Amino acid sequence: MNPAAKVPGVRSAPWARLADGRPVTAWTLDAGGQLQLTLLDLGGTVVALRMPDRHGHFDNIVLALASPDDQLRHNPTFGSLVGRYANRIADSRFMLDGRRVDLDSGGSRHCLHGGAQGFGARFWQVAPGPRSPDGAVAVVLRLDSPDGDQGFPGRLSVEVRYTLTPDDCWIVDYSAHTDRPTVLNLTQHAYWNLAGCGAVDGHRLTLMASRYLPIDAEGIPQHSAPVDGTPLDFRGGAVLGPRLRTVHPQLQHGRGLDHYLWVDRSAPGLALAARLEDPVSGRVLEVETTEPGLQVYSANWLDGRLAGTHGDLLRAGDALCLETQHPADAPNRPDFPSTVLRPGQTWHSRTLHRLRCLR
Repeated sequence: MNPAAKVPGVRSAPWARLADGRPVTAWTLDAGGQLQLTLLDLGGTVVALRMPDRHGHFDNIVLALASPDDQLRHNPTFGSLVGRYANRIADSRFMLDGRRVDLDSGGSRHCLHGGAQGFGARFWQVAPGPRSPDGAVAVVLRLDSPDGDQGFPGRLSVEVRYTLTPDDCWIVDYSAHTDRPTVLNLTQHAYWNLAGCGAVDGHRLTLMASRYLPIDAEGIPQHSAPVDGTPLDFRGGAVLGPRLRTVHPQLQHGRGLDHYLWVDRSAPGLALAARLEDPVSGRVLEVETTEPGLQVYSANWLDGRLAGTHGDLLRAGDALCLETQHPADAPNRPDFPSTVLRPGQTWHSRTLHRLRCLR
């Protein structure tokens, strides 16, 4: 992309049509800095986050699919808003206030990312937010999820704000309320590749996390454990390629990284959770969140059947997801932080992505 083509502000444009004729609209945010973000009203999906490398070359640093048709029909949650419940709920059921709730898992044993028709498959109402005095620009996405949606109780009203700042931060603010007790766990499912394309083997990852949740062979978390002596210990930073090829039962269970790590924090509020760096391009991503942890996923299920926007076949290890959220299966685990939302309460969460380039 020619940086001269960047126009500060928020603008919308037709993007594609579904098979049933419904139009999909793309919204582009530009705060006058180095970043430019493009999202769809379908799924709140971020299809592009463009920034320059150390040589001034602009590229898209989140995975997207090569054609609108692929993006609409085959998207494996690339860049989507995920809910009602991000990650897995074991056996697609849980108990809430003494009553069993059964979820629609789309034929799978465990409910993943809210079910077969989760929030990433829905149209969101999108409207531009007012420009801030500091020059930040934003869009507000709203969705009403009816009582019983994918089996989840309560009518849920969700609002998500994407903000782009002049100093190159992408902020995601979530809020929600319900008319009946329910559970909620939202995340933004960007697939990061700071090089733009190819494997992320050379990226260096640092996680501010001393404990993680080991998983069983079906990805269901077990009891919390220290990262010491495991491939999940990224506290000192590590290059991804050698770590992903370490022989360890946990990496075999997940086919790579697909684990929840608890963020080390000293106080409530935003805390630094992760730092990802590509030494070739010089691009650096830092993630701060109010969530108790994040799911780290190395795109293990990409198998070469989908093509990316660079024309390359997408394979396992071509991206890294840093999904800030509550842990999987929390509705069945009283030892985990609660994800229950009740009438009269407002659910809030914030994640900040800070991007820069080393010269």
